[in-house]
Order: sequence, then C-alpha cells, then structure tokens
Amino acid sequence: MSRDSAVAKRYAKALFDIAQEQNIIADVEQQLKLVVEALEGDAEIRKFLALPNVSVTKKIELINSVLSDKVSAVVLRTIGVLIERGRQDALSGVYDSYTKVSGEALGKSHATVYTAKRLSAAELANVEATFGALAGKRIEAEQIVEPSLLGGVQVRIGDRLYDGSLSGKLARLEKALKSQAL
Repeated sequence: MSRDSAVAKRYAKALFDIAQEQNIIADVEQQLKLVVEALEGDAEIRKFLALPNVSVTKKIELINSVLSDKVSAVVLRTIGVLIERGRQDALSGVYDSYTKVSGEALGKSHATVYTAKRLSAAELANVEATFGALAGKRIEAEQIVEPSLLGGVQVRIGDRLYDGSLSGKLARLEKALKSQAL
C-alpha cells in the first residue's frame, strides 16, 4: 500500500467516524464528491493550492469562502487540515476511501458498469439488482459506454471484474483455441 493511500484511508476513517456521530454519512459522501469534482475540473484552483509562496491561511480562506455554503463544517475542516499539512492532493483518495468505508458500514457498494451502448434506467436498475444479490450488498452503479466491448456487459465491483462482454468472450475463445493448437 502506498503512503498516499494509507494517509487517505486514515483521513477517510476519521471523517467517517465524525460523520457517523453526527448522522450525516451520506451527506458527507455527496459533499466530498462535489468538492473532488470541482477541484479536478478546475486546474487554476489546483495550481493555487500548490503554490508554495501563498500562505496556508490564504488557501484555507479561499476554500472556506467558496465552499462554506455548499458543504458541512466537518468537510470544510477536513479540507483545511489537508491543506495545512500539504496533502490537498490526497483529497480524491480520501473520497475514494470514504466511499468504501461508508459503503461497508451501510451495506452498499459502488459498481462501474461498462456497456457497448447506453442502458436505460430500468436496465441499469436490473444490473444493480442482479449484482447486488450476487455481492450481498445494495449496489450503486455508474455506467460507462465502451464501444470496444461490442455487446454484453462488464461490471467492476471493487477489485472484482465480471466480464460478460462479447469482446471478452471472443478473447477467451481465442485463448482456448490457441492453447488447443499447441
């Protein structure tokens, strides 16, 4: 495990504990997602936060002024601590770790569903239900259209990949044929 990953897990666990005490687990997750998406989408803010000649106080003041009405004090304080310690780049890792910790506590899991064409809401709900039963958790799926799959579906839950795609089946068939030819 990398040092950054371990740091992100520690921050995520501490944030989860506070959110659990205040009964705002889901709210904190949504707020973290909002902040991470905003920072990843704005290169200027990332550059500003990385500038060594700008004081930590100014950086925290900027973040507080921009986010104070959008996120809870707990999330703001966590971001402030990350900035104070020069670990603002770990925020997306904190979000990823937080979703895992909160998912385990709430009995839910995130899945990424890869398909050749966009699924309807009903079809995506069916995939969530099917894989939720398989994983024994409530699945929240995000869909990514990947035309190279040709057809079928791939579902990634954590570090596990379920491959029912046409391209995957063709690759397995090719491998089987090559092993028989030897």
